[in-house]
Amino acid sequence: MKIIDRYLVKQFLQTILFGLLAFILIFVIIDMMENLDDFIDENVPTNIIIQYYVVFIPEIMRLMIPVSVLLSSLFVAGKMSNLNELTALKSSGVTLYRFMLPFIITSLLISVLSIYFGGYVVPMANKHKVFIERQHMKKGVVYSGSNIFFQDTRTRIVSISTYNVNTDQAYRVSIQDFNSKDITKMVGRYDAARMKYDSTSGDWTLFNGSKRIFNGNNERLENFASLTLSDLNFLPEDVIEKQRKNEELNLDELNYYAAVQLRAGNDPTSILIEYHSRYAFAFASVITVLFGLPISANNRKGGLALQFGINIVITFVYLVVMQISKAFGNNGVTNPFFTAWFANILFFSGAIINLIKARK
Repeated sequence: MKIIDRYLVKQFLQTILFGLLAFILIFVIIDMMENLDDFIDENVPTNIIIQYYVVFIPEIMRLMIPVSVLLSSLFVAGKMSNLNELTALKSSGVTLYRFMLPFIITSLLISVLSIYFGGYVVPMANKHKVFIERQHMKKGVVYSGSNIFFQDTRTRIVSISTYNVNTDQAYRVSIQDFNSKDITKMVGRYDAARMKYDSTSGDWTLFNGSKRIFNGNNERLENFASLTLSDLNFLPEDVIEKQRKNEELNLDELNYYAAVQLRAGNDPTSILIEYHSRYAFAFASVITVLFGLPISANNRKGGLALQFGINIVITFVYLVVMQISKAFGNNGVTNPFFTAWFANILFFSGAIINLIKARK
């Protein structure tokens, strides 16, 4: 059986590679058609366009690996079934479960590798992709940081007009404090022309500004040349980090950012859903193979067209279930972990039923 295992794994991996290359080509062509106007309008150099699509490929691969794995398993099993190779294996005493073993082990290894790939490699590539979009295609805010707003604690909001990442200095800064019992009432406000971080003390210092204290209808105004605040919770790297998209954050950064949001009194649900989804989606390859392979192995009609159709239907249903689950999770109906894993749990349950019903 070792020879058959090697043959199955070889065919499996070759078809996965072919599927990935085909999907990458399709995605790049479609995206290029959508962004062609932006490239022309902004006079984006050819080398930058090439860079853009080089760093876009990891994201395409992350999305298409489960689809390619499923397509490959269905194609290989369907082809063997149509050529009576699978019938010959069953006649020699090889059960369906034993036949599926090389596919499951290979897809499991792919899933484990996908955790690191989707959790660290893809975000690193996405950072550069977003950088190109902002700098050369004028999409979103500039990467140096402008018009930055965030909640430092439950009762404190920070507003920064511009931020220089090279000098760790913020300009035109406003810090607003609110009553802990009634967050609609402002109790204090700091306005400064500049704010700089002191790495030695770990404190922020405001320069050329004013401090206002509100007590009912009374207001006390104090001007200052410099004022050090030791109770600010953010660091220089957090300022830009707070403006980054989830797709730019790796697993460690997502986990940290969720804790920061929770500390600030914000709802970290969407961040936690993204965090757990990175793991759940990585294991989609195993789940879809377990679900679809018994169907393909026991169906000898339709040929390649049927296998491709089964692949499209399973993938579509899986993605729809995942998006519906995320919608419920973002609305607070389900917790982030269950939201991320719901589609996998549902399809895994279906896979178990398929395996029980399948002919051995």
